[in-house]
Amino acid sequence: MAIFFGVANLRTTSVLQLGSIVCLLFGAMLPSPSIAERRPVLDQIDVPHNYYFREMYLPQLTSGPSALAWTPDGEALVYSMQGSLWRQAIDSGTAVQLTSGPGYDFQPDVSPDGKTVVFARYRADAIELHLLNLDSGKITALTTGGDVNVEPRWSPDGGRLAFVSTRQTRRFHVFVGELVEGKLSASPVLGERESSIARYYYSAFDHELNPAWAPDGKSLFFVSNPEVPYGSGNIVQLALEDGAEPRLVRKEETSWSARPDVAPDGRRIAYASYLGRQWRQLWVTHADGIAEPFPLTYGDFDATAPRWSPDGSKIAYITNESGDTAIRIQDFIGGRSQLLAVTERKFKVPMFEFELNVVDIYGKPVSARVSIVGGDGRSYAPQDAWLHADDSYDRNNGRFETKYFHTAGKASLKVPAGATHVTVWRGFEHEIERRVVNITGGRDNALTLRVTPLHLPTEWLNWFSADVHVHMNYGGSYRNSPANLVEQARAEDLDMVFNLVVNKEQRVPDIAYFSPEPDAASDDDVTLLHSQEFHTSYWGHLGLLGLDSHLLMPDYSAYPGTAAASVFPDNATISRLAHEQNAAVGYVHPFLSPKPDPRTNKYLTNALPVDAALGLVDYYETVGFADHKASAEVWYGLLNCGARIAAAGGTDAMANYASLRGPVGLNRTYVRVTDDADTAAERRDRWITGLKAGASMASNGPLVGLTVNDEYPGGEIALAARDEEVSFVARLRSAIPVDHLELVFNGEVIESFGLAAGQSSADVSGSVVIKESGWLLLRAWSDEAHPMLLDIYPYATTSPIYVTVNSKRPKSSDDAEYFLTWIGNIRAAVSARTDFNNEDELKTILSHLDQAEAHYESCR
Repeated sequence: MAIFFGVANLRTTSVLQLGSIVCLLFGAMLPSPSIAERRPVLDQIDVPHNYYFREMYLPQLTSGPSALAWTPDGEALVYSMQGSLWRQAIDSGTAVQLTSGPGYDFQPDVSPDGKTVVFARYRADAIELHLLNLDSGKITALTTGGDVNVEPRWSPDGGRLAFVSTRQTRRFHVFVGELVEGKLSASPVLGERESSIARYYYSAFDHELNPAWAPDGKSLFFVSNPEVPYGSGNIVQLALEDGAEPRLVRKEETSWSARPDVAPDGRRIAYASYLGRQWRQLWVTHADGIAEPFPLTYGDFDATAPRWSPDGSKIAYITNESGDTAIRIQDFIGGRSQLLAVTERKFKVPMFEFELNVVDIYGKPVSARVSIVGGDGRSYAPQDAWLHADDSYDRNNGRFETKYFHTAGKASLKVPAGATHVTVWRGFEHEIERRVVNITGGRDNALTLRVTPLHLPTEWLNWFSADVHVHMNYGGSYRNSPANLVEQARAEDLDMVFNLVVNKEQRVPDIAYFSPEPDAASDDDVTLLHSQEFHTSYWGHLGLLGLDSHLLMPDYSAYPGTAAASVFPDNATISRLAHEQNAAVGYVHPFLSPKPDPRTNKYLTNALPVDAALGLVDYYETVGFADHKASAEVWYGLLNCGARIAAAGGTDAMANYASLRGPVGLNRTYVRVTDDADTAAERRDRWITGLKAGASMASNGPLVGLTVNDEYPGGEIALAARDEEVSFVARLRSAIPVDHLELVFNGEVIESFGLAAGQSSADVSGSVVIKESGWLLLRAWSDEAHPMLLDIYPYATTSPIYVTVNSKRPKSSDDAEYFLTWIGNIRAAVSARTDFNNEDELKTILSHLDQAEAHYESCR
């Protein structure tokens, strides 16, 4: 066996001090990835599906404004923007910065006397309430317990505060307290309660959100969800007296962001709702709970976080109609509205212009992802760029999660003085570039940074990348568009992106964009395709790529307590309908660690083994929003029982989120395409055809390649007898070090190619003896997370190359028994249900189970 290893490709580069040059070792500033432990942001919260509430409820670092409050005279607003508080007169374009850290500041509320501002500060892995004295600028911490405390609101008399906290329970509850000698003493307004109803995406324990005071200060309005199956709850009113119970004001399916605000007259309530629409708009209802609400704003964008002016004549709110967030002020009567434009920013501390130019090896501007951390430890971005944040991070590597933006090559921004850390990524095929720039006044603060390609073999030109699992819009802070999604993909050096149209509760944000044709925003470099995710957690989510006619409806099944409670259509039915439209069908974000065990989990109803047995699964997200190794173990078992399913990588990126699992292309699929394609439609067709044929590789960073007897992934080798030898060639290229490079046969590692510490490149050739029918693949992975990779750990795998010995299909008694037990659980679960619409639904599902069981019986 000949092994040829390259050197590590992670670039450790010098530090530039502009004006004069000082060389420092930047790599020494980063802890070793061996101690890396990625945990979710604010993981002290014990509520399921943190990727939803984190974006839709918790304050996020957005480029534009995120929350606002009126000053008592009605002449100005105090708002949060880019992690600081700002004050701006409503007839002025000048924004005056009130806070500048440490940490990030959000959700201001001005006291009734206009002297102080209460706000939420994200710092030290917690969100604590703070008080800003507007005269002196002094900031005082009001909470210090390390919890998550948000949405502070002054009572009308200024003597009390209402807010939401995870204190004591690690769940969201409304607290009310008084300030006594600068200290806040508060208690929850309701006790902990567990609902008996089954819920999707929400905790079994009730919560309270979005507190707003009645003008008389005797009661609170908020959102709560006792016995509510979907959405974050109803708007209720609670009198602040012993023994009082919440009174229903408005029953509606909210989604974390209703944020009701009570008019000064105490009669009207403004709130955000997507009632009958795909986007959130402002609605007004009455506090008595009798009146039907009416819409105040209209449009295919979000209008949220409304606040009445002190005289009740205006409503100010956050809008993302331009894509980024902004403040709009609207007259309640007449509807005249204006954007609160910011034409000048007066900073609290000196800020300096910094210009970053990202170029390719020829010196031409090139799109990329950029992270810039200033000398104060806070992240910065151009005013017109969207800030995004990682959803998890290793506390050993920094005080905050990685924050980044995308650039077309030139980024101009203002940063404070000091050592400014710049990191640039451009997909998987380029080195990661890092610099530290010493920003000072009195000189030209500019940096040109050249991104360098990895040394890839010529054959790599035949491999084209795609993220098979992206949601362009999904209830996030920003409003994404096809043109912007194409630019996001371009910055990640992604050839193709599949926007999976899907519901979020009752709305389907991107339904208007669906077309069987490539989006018109596609160009020669990036192809954008609108596809579908069939969205039922009972059977497991499906990706439907390349539907050539229409979306499949309903978009989900098995939603308890609704008219879609039946578990029919099952995934097999949906998969067949998708195949009738020539789509590729895949199982997405499959399994967490450890590998699912049907012997101990009797409620395991994911239909993957059923549909694989029926030949309905074309691809499988081996690299996705799941545990890659645990997901691979299940995939290996299916392959051992004769299934031929391609490896795929899909991020499940909510591309309009400020805080997301991402970015777009974090997990991606490479498909080998050797035929030229002149149009976007031809590129789509050839890529999907290659994916269905198994000519793929899935990765979150490392690039791996394998040929066996000159066959590429998806190919087949026919051997006449056992114990024949086959030759292989394996390659690894990566921008970050990799711990393991392994050749796998029928789920077992048969060759492990020793990689030195820090190694990221290898060329391996050799031969192995084949004793039975099966499959071979190459995988690369690391034991721990790496600070330059925003995923749980580096992982890549090729699709299998299949080997048939004496024309026999592969068999595995252990895997067959595993899947038969699994299907037995499914049969018991569906047979016990009473919510089918008719007998034929159950008969169809049982027929699919019968066929699948016969397949695995033959695999014993």
